[in-house]
Amino acid sequence: MKMNELGGTGITVSDLCLGTMTYGTQTTQDDAFIQMDMALEAGINIFDTAEMYPVNPIGSITQGRSEEILGKWFKKSGQRKKVVLATKHSGEGLPHVRDGAPITSSSIPDAIEGSLKRLKTDFIDLYQFHWPNRGSYMFRKNWLYDPSKQNKEETLQNIHDCLGMLQSEIDRGRIRAFGLSNESAWGTAQWVRGSEEGHGPRVVSIQNEYSLMCRMYDTDLAELTANEDVGLLAFSPLAAGLLTGKYASKAVPIGSRMSISDDLGGRNTLRAHLAANAYVEIAKKHGVDPIHMALAWCSGRPFISSAIFGATDCSQLMHIIKGKDTILSEEILEDINKTHKAYPMPY
Repeated sequence: MKMNELGGTGITVSDLCLGTMTYGTQTTQDDAFIQMDMALEAGINIFDTAEMYPVNPIGSITQGRSEEILGKWFKKSGQRKKVVLATKHSGEGLPHVRDGAPITSSSIPDAIEGSLKRLKTDFIDLYQFHWPNRGSYMFRKNWLYDPSKQNKEETLQNIHDCLGMLQSEIDRGRIRAFGLSNESAWGTAQWVRGSEEGHGPRVVSIQNEYSLMCRMYDTDLAELTANEDVGLLAFSPLAAGLLTGKYASKAVPIGSRMSISDDLGGRNTLRAHLAANAYVEIAKKHGVDPIHMALAWCSGRPFISSAIFGATDCSQLMHIIKGKDTILSEEILEDINKTHKAYPMPY
């Protein structure tokens, strides 16, 4: 499996990442333990979680359970040092996490402390801010996104203050590196500038949605990655299951994400199904599994550090692992480019 370095940290991660956002709801603890064993054995060394997980649904009763399951597995397996552990500090607006408070320099130590306890570890390899205080255009908010009322001075002061606290946490040994999530090119550039001005650690990654059907990263953020060495951790590379083909012909498998969240976070549109079907047909035409094609395309992009996939159960993970070394031909890539032009923003 291909390995990539996170910024200039010396931390290397596999180009596929095990996402754990269903651990504690759709995925049982026993199944999660088997998945983590399987992933590590297959060469997948980065596991991603968050203090707000699990999802599907999100709730105050289950909040933190995904981290707890990882922590129990670390204790049982003794494999903590073999895993690059990534977790996230929730942003503003989630009522059951610190009463919906924003990310500030004062919230960081408590959030890290909570994650460390649940994860049963002394340190976090990659600590990420889940979404910016000023808001984000991710999750279909791009259609009505309006940054005109943002307070630049307030944003920059918060960045500088948070960088200072992050540096303190690095000095304490509780985190190794810092990343962003659901960020824009301008926002990421300000974190880079803040570091260059001496306020704290340099951001090494951005965790944004990216797939054959969601390619907003391809322009400004791709340029930032190329010039600033801030790699993408792509979430939803299978477009919440649309690119697997399992929702074709209006099918809704029992236990699938669509059976729990029927709009798939705003992705369940007629145009999205048309685009997904087109990509699945490309895979069939070239004799490639559609899941393997979607993940290979994503992880093969020049700005990708790792593509984060989720597996509800072990059989799904086993199928993904079988295709972990898939390489796409130029003919497949040409067909993908044609389909992208036909369906540039399907949701």
